[in-house]
Amino acid sequence: MGKTLSCKDVGVDCDVVIKGKDEADVMQQAAAHAKGCHSGVQMTPEVQAKIRSLIKDEGGSSCCGGSSCS
Repeated sequence: MGKTLSCKDVGVDCDVVIKGKDEADVMQQAAAHAKGCHSGVQMTPEVQAKIRSLIKDEGGSSCCGGSSCS
């Protein structure tokens, strides 16, 4: 299962959703996207940690990780 990151989740007014094979792939794409589209964003260790915490499993938006809620 792949990983996703929504730019909006990071707090930026941007509709881009990054999809990658794993966290490292998403982080690399996020850094390139930020450099190209969000010139004021600095990829500090704090920003990188925030981004890592917001990366989700692709298709795993359910509160129960895909299981039925009870």
